[in-house]
Amino acid sequence: MAMKTPEESDVGIACYISDLPGFRGILKQRYADFIVNEVDLEGNVVRLTTLEAPPEPVHVAVENETNASDQLNRSYDAEIESFRSLAGESDADLLQSFIAQITAGAEESLSPIVLSPNSDKIHRTAIHNYFKEKLKFLVTDTIDGPDASTKCIRVRISSGGQSKGKMSKKRKERGGKPFDSRGSSSWPEHVGKFLRFHLYKENKDTQEALGVIGKMLGIQSRSFGFAGTKDKRAVSTQRVTVFKQYASKLASLNEKLIGIKVGDFCYVKDGLVLGQLLGNRFTVTLRGVIADSEDTIKAAADALGKRGFTNYFGLQRFGSGSVPTHNIGAALLRGEWKTAVSMILDPREGDILMMFLIQKDVIAIAREYYKESKDIDGTLRRMPRHLVAERAVLQSFKKFPGNYLQALKAIPRTLRMMYVHSYQSYLWNHAASARVQKYGSDQVVVGDMVHHQEHDDENVAEVVSECGNDDSSDAFDHVHLDETSGMDLPAEGHSPVKVLTSEDIASGRYSFDDIVLPMPGSRVIYPNNDVADIYHDLAKKDSISLTESVHNVKEFSITSMTGGYRRVFQKPMDYEWEMLRYSDYSVPLAETDLDKITKSKPLRLVEGNEFVKGNDFVNGNKENDPLDSVISSTCENSVNASISDRDEIHMALKLAFTLPSSSYATMAIRELLKTSTSVAFHKTLNQETCSSSQT
Repeated sequence: MAMKTPEESDVGIACYISDLPGFRGILKQRYADFIVNEVDLEGNVVRLTTLEAPPEPVHVAVENETNASDQLNRSYDAEIESFRSLAGESDADLLQSFIAQITAGAEESLSPIVLSPNSDKIHRTAIHNYFKEKLKFLVTDTIDGPDASTKCIRVRISSGGQSKGKMSKKRKERGGKPFDSRGSSSWPEHVGKFLRFHLYKENKDTQEALGVIGKMLGIQSRSFGFAGTKDKRAVSTQRVTVFKQYASKLASLNEKLIGIKVGDFCYVKDGLVLGQLLGNRFTVTLRGVIADSEDTIKAAADALGKRGFTNYFGLQRFGSGSVPTHNIGAALLRGEWKTAVSMILDPREGDILMMFLIQKDVIAIAREYYKESKDIDGTLRRMPRHLVAERAVLQSFKKFPGNYLQALKAIPRTLRMMYVHSYQSYLWNHAASARVQKYGSDQVVVGDMVHHQEHDDENVAEVVSECGNDDSSDAFDHVHLDETSGMDLPAEGHSPVKVLTSEDIASGRYSFDDIVLPMPGSRVIYPNNDVADIYHDLAKKDSISLTESVHNVKEFSITSMTGGYRRVFQKPMDYEWEMLRYSDYSVPLAETDLDKITKSKPLRLVEGNEFVKGNDFVNGNKENDPLDSVISSTCENSVNASISDRDEIHMALKLAFTLPSSSYATMAIRELLKTSTSVAFHKTLNQETCSSSQT
């Protein structure tokens, strides 16, 4: 049976908090209508404020500038004797001979020495540290020992960042493998080994932008670290780290980069990893706003700030093709490996829609080719490189023909876990809708679960987050990274939840803002009311048990996941809104970070605009949106429209707010407009508006 691209109701998105009427508005008519600024763990909004590199750190290690022999004009007898007590007679004698040869000027032809086999990791660490502290002109790394239980420390002279003949060449193997340069003295010791910078990008996803920068630097995109991916069809600013690169080198790229800028450089000790953010600050401009009156718009905007929205997982969580990711997740939970692989590889209805702008039917052709020919190499040549899951499965089939489970495990971990997390989200959305439909959105009821700050009640359970256990090391391998899988309760991992009793209700201590619902897992509890039945009934329809696993592959089993909790209602934080009037679709209505740097004036408003500051709330994120690939703003390409077209006055609503990393800006906009956030809806709405403006 043919499948269609999922609509909101298909994935449990069904309710609104307020009963106020919505209005018409176009989301992302221009990519500059959607501005995203990351919020770091300290609550600071990440902005691009300068493109200039700071003064470069001075090398304090003299050996970077000179040959090692120039540094050995003194005796190292004391260091060698100290090393003798640490490593033993034979290794000390070996080291003494090695240093003597260096002193004699033989460093150009000197081979590394290998110390005695050592199975004690703590002792090996002490030896590594000894060289770093006492013998800085030497560099150590670890190689395999003569048997599986031991390792050996290899010692070589530091090249000091300079080319020194064969010593500067990377070895093909370690005992063989390349020397580990992370301990090299070629980097100033007093400077953090990671360069952190702010990445500003326009209409590009995070991976694409870092790929461009990496190519210019001659490094792989996986060398970069970041806290989360940002929208493609947007203007966004986020923090990025890269290992041992100088700010001046990156800053020099700004003249060559198109739609990308880097700045606000500093050196730090540690690189960024996924999840190291509080959320994102959004500046969203809805164009072509039409309502029965301005009062309708004002009332809806005020209500969003005061009451918030149902904290659904947005449509982008479930993919934009005709095979939703939660269906693949359900197949994995049932242990149906071949079915899951087919869902990933087979032709699907959404391919042409997804690539409407750039590749149109390339993906569909590649899928159809594989289905008919089973030619792996031919399909790989046709399959776009950004389809990481599909390519990983095909590459695995080359090595392990017909091994479907192995093929699934070849998909980068963060991506393959997205399928199971998507099914958890599917259940959560339906449970949240059931909660609102049965009990409303303005009060707590007996059996509700709340985020509880105290630890003095027997009805308290520990809050756990499945995401805290995820290995994000594969996150650099794909572009549709799901950064909203974390639970939005405090990050310390031990915040409790409480099931409310009639006494709790009577106390008046809890409000609807406190209500949470579980993401299924082995360590969560469920509400003590009929909302709990939604989880089990839906899972049962999909032939899935939330308490037992039908296979022993832990990563594809809900019973092997701890689970977590997610807030049902979310208020936008630091919320403000503004009504604007404009006559030219090509003129941006919000100022970007780059606008501020270049002192441009993007606002071209027709008449006085009112500004309303909303409620002050607690503390923002958005993952790659299917709207990114599809809404092709015909208006944006119609800059040469006639003057008469531009004389017509249009209305826009600009909102600014912060959301936790687990919340979706599209769901906030949905509450405001009372319309669907589906790709098809906004594409049609945008085309209608553009067509009418040109007639």
